[in-house]
Amino acid sequence: MSSVLEAIEVSRRFDVSRPALQRLLSGERRRILTAVDAVSFDIPRATTLSLVGESGCGKSTIARLAVGLYAPSEGEIRFEGYPLSSARAQPGLRRKMNMIFQDPYASLNPRWRVRDIVAEPIRAFRILSGQKAIADRVGGLLSQVGLSPADGEKFPHEFSGGQRQRISIARALSSEPEFLVCDEPTSALDVSVQAQILNLMRDLQQRLGLTYLFISHNLAVVRHMSDRLGVMYLGRIVEQGRGEDIFRNPQHPYTRLLLDAIPDVAMVGRTRAPVSGEVPSPIAPPSGCTFHPRCPLANERCRVEKPSHTRSADVMVACHAVQEGRA
Repeated sequence: MSSVLEAIEVSRRFDVSRPALQRLLSGERRRILTAVDAVSFDIPRATTLSLVGESGCGKSTIARLAVGLYAPSEGEIRFEGYPLSSARAQPGLRRKMNMIFQDPYASLNPRWRVRDIVAEPIRAFRILSGQKAIADRVGGLLSQVGLSPADGEKFPHEFSGGQRQRISIARALSSEPEFLVCDEPTSALDVSVQAQILNLMRDLQQRLGLTYLFISHNLAVVRHMSDRLGVMYLGRIVEQGRGEDIFRNPQHPYTRLLLDAIPDVAMVGRTRAPVSGEVPSPIAPPSGCTFHPRCPLANERCRVEKPSHTRSADVMVACHAVQEGRA
């Protein structure tokens, strides 16, 4: 199966230093934040790759890298075989990718009617011409996401959070994309509304053959959504493989701790190991394996040597304990 998106050893760094004069007077060095560190993955057509991890692990940075809002500091991202910068320069390929943002309240222009919000990509890419054709297309898109064509006359503030996210999905679909980056599209919604949006997205994927890069901090949200799963920690993917393999038999200690944090009535009475400690600063990450300050299996090798990815039980894992059989 061909890959729609492929990331090859992608890193992204940000200069968060103080102004040059202040650094000169105080004798400070530049402060570089490594948000993404040598990440590689590929997403086959009509499948979903989900990236999960705690806040600050680099998930949203990858989402922006995947659609070209950020350029990689190192490595390469390819879209349908083309370098991403080249793909974005071609309108025929640019319209095939779109993004659903995390906050449905902030991602919609409050001064525009819904019909204009949804129609903007249609006009920008010149997909249709004529007011009637565009209005019919907008009405069809709103119906497709469970709203009424008459809702196009309203403003965003007249809708609930779940309805606004449906509008965001309709806008994302209006350019007839093949690839969607979904940056925590349900995190700002109630649990019952989350289920509705996830079911809608799965239904749209099956009907339209969409490919998703799904970003979330919650493993429970992506459990029934993902074909493949990548677990991120401090800018690196520490475990990657088929979603069902990782949920059934997690290998990395961090993945196990995240799974233990999922509420499950079937596990009442079972001893759980909570994720302890805080995520280290990406400006000054720990040496060796960045998870070692919080890992119950860490030894001296973990403190000094960065683990490479190796295959274990059908998944790729970056962990010395797994490689040595201590996990």
